[in-house]
Amino acid sequence: MSPAHPHMARMTKKNKHRRPKGLPSKEQILEFIQTSDTPAGKREIAKAFGLKGQEKIALKKRLKDMAEEGLIDGKRTAYHRMGGVPKVTVLKIVAIEDGEPVAEPENWAPDNKEKPPRLMVKESKKMAALKRGDRILARNEETERGWRATPMKKLPARTEGLMGVVEKDGSGNYWLAPVDKRVRDSAPIGDVGEAKEGELVLAERMGKSARSKVKVVEVIGDPLAPKAFSLIAIAKHGIPHIFSQETIAEAERAVDLPLSPDHREDLRDIPIVAIDPADARDHDDAIWAEPDGKGGYCAIIAIADVSYYVRPGGALDREARKRGNSVYFPDRVVPMLPEVLSADVCSLKQDVDRAAMACHIHIDKDGKVSDWRFTRAIVRLAKNIAYEDAQAAIDAGDAPEYLQNLWGAWKLLFKARQARDPLDLELPERQVRLNDEGVIEEIAVRERLDAHRVVEDFMIAANVAAAKALEAKAAPVVYRVHEQPSREKLLAFREYLATQGKKFALGQVITPGLFNRMLKDIADPAEKALIMEAVLRSQTQAFYGPQNAGHFGLSLGSYAHFTSPIRRYADLLVHRALVDAYKLEQPKPKLDLPDTSGLSDRDRTALHQITDAISQTERRAMEAERDTIDRYVAAWLSGRVGETFDTRITGVQGFGFFATIEKLGGDGLVPVSTLGREYFSYDEKAQKLIGESSGTEYAVGDRLKLKLAEANALTGALKFEVPDSDGSGIEPRGNRVRAKKRTHQKRGPKKGTGAPRQAHAQGRRGRPGNIRHQGRKKK
Repeated sequence: MSPAHPHMARMTKKNKHRRPKGLPSKEQILEFIQTSDTPAGKREIAKAFGLKGQEKIALKKRLKDMAEEGLIDGKRTAYHRMGGVPKVTVLKIVAIEDGEPVAEPENWAPDNKEKPPRLMVKESKKMAALKRGDRILARNEETERGWRATPMKKLPARTEGLMGVVEKDGSGNYWLAPVDKRVRDSAPIGDVGEAKEGELVLAERMGKSARSKVKVVEVIGDPLAPKAFSLIAIAKHGIPHIFSQETIAEAERAVDLPLSPDHREDLRDIPIVAIDPADARDHDDAIWAEPDGKGGYCAIIAIADVSYYVRPGGALDREARKRGNSVYFPDRVVPMLPEVLSADVCSLKQDVDRAAMACHIHIDKDGKVSDWRFTRAIVRLAKNIAYEDAQAAIDAGDAPEYLQNLWGAWKLLFKARQARDPLDLELPERQVRLNDEGVIEEIAVRERLDAHRVVEDFMIAANVAAAKALEAKAAPVVYRVHEQPSREKLLAFREYLATQGKKFALGQVITPGLFNRMLKDIADPAEKALIMEAVLRSQTQAFYGPQNAGHFGLSLGSYAHFTSPIRRYADLLVHRALVDAYKLEQPKPKLDLPDTSGLSDRDRTALHQITDAISQTERRAMEAERDTIDRYVAAWLSGRVGETFDTRITGVQGFGFFATIEKLGGDGLVPVSTLGREYFSYDEKAQKLIGESSGTEYAVGDRLKLKLAEANALTGALKFEVPDSDGSGIEPRGNRVRAKKRTHQKRGPKKGTGAPRQAHAQGRRGRPGNIRHQGRKKK
């Protein structure tokens, strides 16, 4: 390797003899290469440091690591210290600018005082959309426009699970206790920095090995402080939550944009109302309906005109695109837009003039939307009303006329919905209520009211109208795509139903109604919930994309998201497309803001990459929200360890089964090692554990009482125990088919079957994943 800088000092024999013996550090190797007067290869380095035997093998590995880190060029005959960016090296995505990933070398030379160079990454269609924090191996080159990187492959996250609480043992050593329930082992801390014992921190590994020490890179604070659980999720998932001064300044300038009926449809005299959660701060949508005298209704769905304030190419737009969506936690909201817009100027409020994108629709007597048009409007809401209050007024029979009209129009929309027969899965949603100090007051299942369905069906009607309106103009569309289940998932679904004594033919046309009819025929509520979960597992995940593939779950041929532009970037893009397609541009602002509120050239050309990226941020938000709820549930239950709860089994693996507390949620593990002295065999198709002596079965859907053994608020993990292990307390579900006894299966459970990695170790005595497990070692 030749040095990065050609000016090398000649080493004297005297200096050579002073060189320390033993395996050199990376810094010592770099110094030797830089000061060597001859080409320095592995042999020369080994000789200079007096290495023998195993030390030479260790040197070879260290040189390989240094080459992968970009510190040296990796040639075997003579190594060279890298001065710029290596031709091939590991990069970390540090930003998404105008839809294009920007990366920096993950390992920048420690003695290089310059900032690491930034490389624009050319995305590949074969590789999933890159997001902030991703690691890639890339081929790099310097062009006239700066450094460019071409990804070769995506690498696993290096800091996976490296968030935890600093602990100190009796010998004075520091350890990082993980807050990710999939990570079971604490990591030794080599550099604790300014962190104190008991503090929540972010850390990075100091070497490539999974067992290497870590160094603290950021102190987050008290992990058990009120409202801290969302901070854990924000840091773990890398959710941007601080707006730059540039972004805030642009938002404050946008507030001054003029709002006049001169260039907008004036709807201020129409009693439009917003029906939202009682604690909502951002009000995207409002609705109005009036009978048309022919058995149908005329309706308006007014949506916040965010595209007027957030213009393509500006700092606001770049930040919104990077975030992709707002993230909602029990204790805070991480908004997509600064609060001056999201909670104030864009938010539709009672008795205040607001800019809106109005979707006018006509609903005929059969509930079909027969006509639509879009305008930019100015609205003044008659009322902001909570779901519960709207429902109470309807139930009491004294609702104002505007609410009665909304319910009347909804009954027609619901009639059309039933004819369409979309997938109908009644899945409970947990709600965490906190007091003003951030302490948990209650965790309950959110009640589903007709008021929720009213708003939902109006929003679906507007979303369909937006998609079809753009298609009519051959304009770009950001579709919300939900593909029908894959053959592989349907095969798994059929195999599972067979274990419950039910049949499912693959030769028939698969429609949502097929699943609905199956669920309708099940009388037992618990068994119905069991099959409903199986149906849910068979579905694909919805995503955003520029190509239409329909929405299977809603039984719709064309569907887009239009109704929530304050909290979803996809909706903002649909608004911009409507502005262009229907010539709804407003006069150019005299303020220091981008001129247009329609789609930019980059929006059009990079739509595929943008939709991939916002699909990723949506999944990130869902995972962060779910993790936070799990932590709050565990914190709520931590004072009830030792109590017995009514539970239902939600998953079975070879190492044990998972159960959730009825009417509360929170999945916990029952390790197979706690099930008594006998062996249990695992039937993967039937999703059950079978006691080989007693015949006791633990299967998905079974109800039983379990004792809470552990509740870890930091990780969100729960652990249960069976109060008695004779199986007498199990209430089986479904018309089961007795499985044949199975022999040893040496192959473990398939990857990705939903089992947390922690569980493999927690519940085993013997091999994890074997179909036969020993509940307890026989003496």
